[in-house]
Amino acid sequence: MVATTWPTSNWPEGVPQDVTDYDKPLQAILDDTARDYPNQPYTIFNDAARTFAQVKDTADRVANFLASRGVAKGDRVAVFLPNLPHYPAIFFGILKAGAVCVTCNPLYTPNELNYQLNDAGAKVVFCMDHPQFYPTTVEAVNETGVETVVICGVKSYLPFLKGFLGGLLGKIPKAEKYESGHLFFDDVVAGAAPQPPAVDINPVEDLALIIYTGGTTGVPKGAALTHSNFVYDLTAASEWIRLVHEPGGRPEVTRNGGFHTFLGVLPWYHSFGMNCALLQACASGSKLICVPDPRAGNPPFTEVLKIVQKHRPTIMPAVPTIFVAFTNHPHLGDYDLSSLMGCFSGGAPLPPEVCRQFEEKTGSVIFEGYGLSETAPIATVNPTNQEQRKIGTIGFPIPGTDIKILDIDTGAEELPQGQDGEIGICGPQVMQGYWNRPDENEKVFREVDGKRYFLTGDIGHVDDDGYILITDRKKDMVLVGGFNVYPRDVEDILFQHPKVALAAVVGVPDDKSGEMVKAYVQLKPGETAGEQEILEFCKENMAGYKRPKIVEFRDELPVSNVGKILRRVLRDEERDKAK
Repeated sequence: MVATTWPTSNWPEGVPQDVTDYDKPLQAILDDTARDYPNQPYTIFNDAARTFAQVKDTADRVANFLASRGVAKGDRVAVFLPNLPHYPAIFFGILKAGAVCVTCNPLYTPNELNYQLNDAGAKVVFCMDHPQFYPTTVEAVNETGVETVVICGVKSYLPFLKGFLGGLLGKIPKAEKYESGHLFFDDVVAGAAPQPPAVDINPVEDLALIIYTGGTTGVPKGAALTHSNFVYDLTAASEWIRLVHEPGGRPEVTRNGGFHTFLGVLPWYHSFGMNCALLQACASGSKLICVPDPRAGNPPFTEVLKIVQKHRPTIMPAVPTIFVAFTNHPHLGDYDLSSLMGCFSGGAPLPPEVCRQFEEKTGSVIFEGYGLSETAPIATVNPTNQEQRKIGTIGFPIPGTDIKILDIDTGAEELPQGQDGEIGICGPQVMQGYWNRPDENEKVFREVDGKRYFLTGDIGHVDDDGYILITDRKKDMVLVGGFNVYPRDVEDILFQHPKVALAAVVGVPDDKSGEMVKAYVQLKPGETAGEQEILEFCKENMAGYKRPKIVEFRDELPVSNVGKILRRVLRDEERDKAK
């Protein structure tokens, strides 16, 4: 498609307004990279590396195995795995079989996973050999159409000595017992030929992935994404991201063939981690560090800091809570993080103060972007240089994408520049629709000026310089005596308090004004503060109607497995109290 030229004088130099050549099967990026850089390491896990040629060989065998089990084009195959080195080969193997991958959070309960398996109609599940994850899978597949379960152990993916000693000492995770008929991944791979079936893929029409969304807002819905949804996003991102690769150099597109190392700290069952780590590393021939649990260590996040120092990643996609965890780690100064060049922030708004502190302590550049599972996920990104990047905004639409600010009531009328409305996205990355949910599709798609726009549920506007700002989620807005209070505005100011690590704001019932603002605060390690101190800070820094009337301190705020602060959980707690 030809996108509208975006109204800004700050469009990055050399970046086109549109891109082409993205109508190809998603698995082609692995085949192309394995052809061009066969011996280049792709995955790194506990110091053991697998090359692109090895990952392609395993993916071809997975595809062959799936075909032998009767999996045909369009069938769904589920993956219940953390960030293990098996993941890329399984994902691409599913696509090579012509099937649709269904990525699921292995930390979900059996009932939650059972719902997703039944909703997607999955025939096969890949899970981890683990004392928690495997029993969860066994329970989740009950009363579903799942015919095959494949168990993935980590021993064969460890360096020989670690695998030998780990097995000897019982340190390698494994389930206590196994169900009859369930298969082991290593056996499956060894018994299959590296010959995927011949499958004709229409990249624009055929699905690559169903990813469930709505966990922070309600009943999960499967976002049905095509091959070209992802290949377009990868193509546009490769044009947009321009980094300085050596001191004194000029910004240039990401170098291919092993120059970069991606830190896989975001879960790959989420579209952000899948696209911006697993897939971008593959498309660029870069290394990908597998981090199954970024919180590991004492204090939390210590192990991932060790990984950064040892393997020296250059690119880290992350959510704001991870940047906060790094910045506030009590031993951050003991680790060398100078290898980090570019950090992609998304998944939730990045408080400007968090950005400032992280860059100050690491020397890297954070560029904030925006997207949703429904958009594969990238829709907008800030310029990736500090001169043109505007902290607190989500930048501009990526090449080939149109953004409109639409009226909140109907989503059908475009609003003037500067006025808040609902963000609508039109582009090749927009999902085909929600899986088997025509009712939900009617709610979120609108035709405006002859184009199909996805209504995001996010409120925002375009400023005078053309940068897009997200004000907040429609559902999170607090109405105080007729004034709209956007939680993000209040949270950004709370983050400026020197003792505050995390903050979340919700509306609670109030007899006088309808609603009032309540703030939940998590303090930095070792800090103490009282409610009055926070209220006084708010009084000095924000308008009266925005100020929290109540402050509640928490040791930890509820976050999703991706790291988003769950305001919904806090609202539900308040609602339960009021009953």
